[in-house]
Amino acid sequence: MKLVLASGNKHKANEIRAQIPAGFELISQTTLGIESPEETGSTFVENAIIKAKHASLISGFPAIADDSGLCVPSLLGKPGLHSARYAGPTATDTENLEKLMSSLKGISDRRAFFHCVLVYMESADDPAPIITEGRWNGEISHSPSIESGFGYDPIFYAAEVGKTAAEITNSEKNTFSHRGQALRDLFGILSAKYAT
Repeated sequence: MKLVLASGNKHKANEIRAQIPAGFELISQTTLGIESPEETGSTFVENAIIKAKHASLISGFPAIADDSGLCVPSLLGKPGLHSARYAGPTATDTENLEKLMSSLKGISDRRAFFHCVLVYMESADDPAPIITEGRWNGEISHSPSIESGFGYDPIFYAAEVGKTAAEITNSEKNTFSHRGQALRDLFGILSAKYAT
């Protein structure tokens, strides 16, 4: 079964592709020349639906969309919905990371969590999208663990693995992460729905 992934983020695409079960083929919207829509929602769910609906409408395929971000309770949930552009609309991962570290100066409560919402839409007019969610609890470290890593991974310390998200293997990340949780739930539902 062909599905279009409503994301232009190659890191997300790689993480999702690595966990797709047999019987499903994931096509990136970028491959189809589909630009990302403006994310005007006020929640992760709303933005994921906007993206899935857009990709399905243009491609004609069922679509999967991910909307996710890092939430820091002591910063009233920021960067949250704006995680990818926390330091500005064209900010790099490093700039976003630096802004977050600066925002937390002098704050002792460094608890944080990654939240992921995945939406599956059979078509752009699907009245009952399938929605799954995942949450990964951790805390923000005082300095990045390594120079490489995707997004906020170098400063997100997960006690369950005793490392930052940038230091663990892809397999470990898929096991514990917010996206891994949501993907397992989503494809469990889809596999049952489309079982022959």
